[in-house]
Order: sequence, then structure tokens, then C-alpha cells
Amino acid sequence: MFDRLLYRGPSIEVLHEEYAKKGRLDERAPLTAAYEIRIEAPIRQVWKLLSDPPGWGTLDPDIHAIELGSAVAVDTPFTWKNGMARIKSRFAVVQPEREITWTGVSAGAYAVHRHVLEETADGATLVRTEESMGGPFLILFFSNAKLQATLEKWLTALKRAAEA
Repeated sequence: MFDRLLYRGPSIEVLHEEYAKKGRLDERAPLTAAYEIRIEAPIRQVWKLLSDPPGWGTLDPDIHAIELGSAVAVDTPFTWKNGMARIKSRFAVVQPEREITWTGVSAGAYAVHRHVLEETADGATLVRTEESMGGPFLILFFSNAKLQATLEKWLTALKRAAEA
């Protein structure tokens, strides 16, 4: 328990270059979660929503104050708020209609957040999201269950918007 409480993990730069860009999470991070959902919409529609950070607030009202200085591309930085948490992020993987991954820092916590899309034989889209979060004392105010619920809420909102 004590190791998890004080876990710092790799620096954000190492997480970005050696983990996120290589399709990896921080498996040692004290917080990890994953969720997959089937969306009855073409992959291009799902991609359009995921690759539009300024529009994320229409999917989830907790997401706001999104600032993206340029196009969504590898290493492009952006900032946003999820509830009260201000997150400074950077895209690590941008493969249209396949994967979008970013890293982020908020209040000393470091995260890797991946979305992998797969087109089904019948034209629907499977989306798998997974995230790892680490940082000292993070587990005192955030939990795996809360991270799991956040991912489920996010993909459910994505599904609702894509199918509308």
C-alpha cells in the first residue's frame, strides 16, 4: 500500500515517448482501468468525435475550457478541464480511424489515455479505451473504481453522440 501511495512512476516525457507512443500504459501505476463498447455507427463518425477536442464538452458537460492551438497531430499540446481538474495534455498517437492517445498532467498526476478503434464486419465500431494514472498520494483522492466509472461514462457518451 505504501509503495502505491508514494508511486511517482516515469516522468511525463518518458510516459509520452516510451509508453504512449509505443501503445503502452504504465502497468505499475496505482490506477488503471479499461473499457470497451460497441457503437452502431461507422468508424469515420466515431473518429470525427474523438479527434475534435473542442467538441468533447458536447459529449460530457464535465469537460470544458478546451484549448487546442493547432490541428490534432502527434506532439500537439492541448489543455482542458475535467470537472475542476485542469489537465495539460499532448497527443502521442494520432492514426485516423485507428487510434488516438494522449498523455496528461494534472496536480502532479501523470496519465496515459488510449483509444483504439476497430471496424466490425457489419460496419459498427468497437472502441477500447484504457488509462493509467500515477503520482504521489493520488490514491488518497482517486480510485480504480472512479477511473473505471469515468471511462464508462465517456464511452457511453461517445456512443450516444455517434449513434444520434
